[in-house]
Amino acid sequence: MFRPTREPQSKRHVRDSYFVVGEGILAGSANGNPAQPLPTSTVAALRKFQFSRLGPQAEPAQLLDRADREELAAAMTKAGPQPDSSNPAVPAGFTYLGQFVDHDLTLDATATQLEDDVTLGQLLQGRSPALDLDSLYGLGPDHRFDRRFYEDDGLRLRTGTTQGLPDPDGDHIVGLPLSGFDLPRVGAGSLISERRRPLIPDGRNDENLVVAQVHCAFIRFHNRVVADLIDKGVSSAVVFETARETVVKHYQWMLRHDFLPRIVDPGIVDEVFTQGRTFFEPAPGENEYPTMPIEFSVAAYRLGHSMVRGAYNWNRIFDNGAGTLRLLFQFTGTSGTLSPPSGDDSDPEAGFFERLPTNWIADFRRLFDFSEAGRDDLTVPAEKFNLAKRIDPQLVNPLAGLPLGSFGGRGGPAPKPIELNLAFRNLTRANMISLATGQQMAQYLGVKPLAPSDFANAGGIQLSPGLWKKLAENCPLWFYILLEAEVNGSGRLTGVGGRIVAEVFHRAMEGSRHSLVRDPFWRPFLSPVADRNAQDTFGMTDLLLYAFKERADLLNPLGP
Repeated sequence: MFRPTREPQSKRHVRDSYFVVGEGILAGSANGNPAQPLPTSTVAALRKFQFSRLGPQAEPAQLLDRADREELAAAMTKAGPQPDSSNPAVPAGFTYLGQFVDHDLTLDATATQLEDDVTLGQLLQGRSPALDLDSLYGLGPDHRFDRRFYEDDGLRLRTGTTQGLPDPDGDHIVGLPLSGFDLPRVGAGSLISERRRPLIPDGRNDENLVVAQVHCAFIRFHNRVVADLIDKGVSSAVVFETARETVVKHYQWMLRHDFLPRIVDPGIVDEVFTQGRTFFEPAPGENEYPTMPIEFSVAAYRLGHSMVRGAYNWNRIFDNGAGTLRLLFQFTGTSGTLSPPSGDDSDPEAGFFERLPTNWIADFRRLFDFSEAGRDDLTVPAEKFNLAKRIDPQLVNPLAGLPLGSFGGRGGPAPKPIELNLAFRNLTRANMISLATGQQMAQYLGVKPLAPSDFANAGGIQLSPGLWKKLAENCPLWFYILLEAEVNGSGRLTGVGGRIVAEVFHRAMEGSRHSLVRDPFWRPFLSPVADRNAQDTFGMTDLLLYAFKERADLLNPLGP
């Protein structure tokens, strides 16, 4: 029987309204027409995540109508061969690390916890983007709602246990429930969808299996730091906050020195982090919390959608492309049912598993390159390793039809097919808030604009001549930024996109409770490789090695 369930609005992957500072609440419309700001009380404004507008607004004549958006979205997600990934060769795990970071930046930390004992400062901070892992920690173990994410000691985060399977081939490992390899889950309730729900601060981190496994790795990272502090005799009164500061600063260091230079022109990253910001909140007051530019949230940081593959060599069982994108959505508790497809993906009560089956645990050696940390023994043959798709305007075809659960659509009326298309949703959301065009932002940022000739059959995308002409004059910002990465030949964000992303990351670190920007002399010390600590090196592979105790049987429990 179909029983509709819905996550709170703040926990959905998409928004249908934005509180833009100085403008009011911009509420969406079904046709994607520009929204008129709604009048708000002070309380209503404070309850909304704090967005801002970095550049100018687009005029109605500069926006694509629905027919043009449908044509562009269909062309961007048309089935066909996936472009080459060799330049730059970014391990596929960074695609989903980027999604994990997005949820850290945009979590409404007090969305369901607004009560009398939340101060104005906490409320505003909870509504501002900061790279402080609130999607992992919530409001902390002392908060009466969020202590459920923690073990009874109030120091460690809860972990989940996979569900062993009866295996006709006698696979011993697959038959075992393995602790620590699934997200913690609610495990109680009359509905199976309730029991599957992840017991983490941000349910979006269970919308696809890759980001869920990345979240599990961060739980391990925190718990390992806690264990080491206890072993060193650190007072239990300060263990949690010491561990959180250690985790957050290593996380920020990894983003600054490993993640960002892979997706953004390193020259722009270095300039922003050494000389400061030029455009986005360049000189905030001491008590001013960061905002989130809609140009970042709705356009520039959606670069990850271009990096997604249609299929992955997931582990030794789901190998040779058997880890399809559809299945990676299916084996979650938010978008799927943690069970094989039943034919009705819209029914959250379908399926029979309540935890992740053991045979779907990630092989992290296939997602991140451990040779970068000098661990060639933790690498896989090149043909088994997964690379991200190069950043360009072409998306893989499975993104033309998102599962309903990925945007809170289960339990409501069935949308039109084009409204399940991720590219169409991105383009429509930009229209709704009158987002500046790429050309407008290039002028605002003083960046050399793309030439009209750059729009001719870009990325192998086939469009009508009339639409190409429109794009060459007034291009949606998201498409423009993806095209910049392709035209400039680097496969990284440059120009408009690079500047926006680098400056927002810098501000989000500056505004965090624990901050590399405000503590520029801090250096990482947790790399398991001694000479990397001496070189102030700490990348994502170092984080995983530390979290998984440098053990191959934990990074890949299913075996080679």
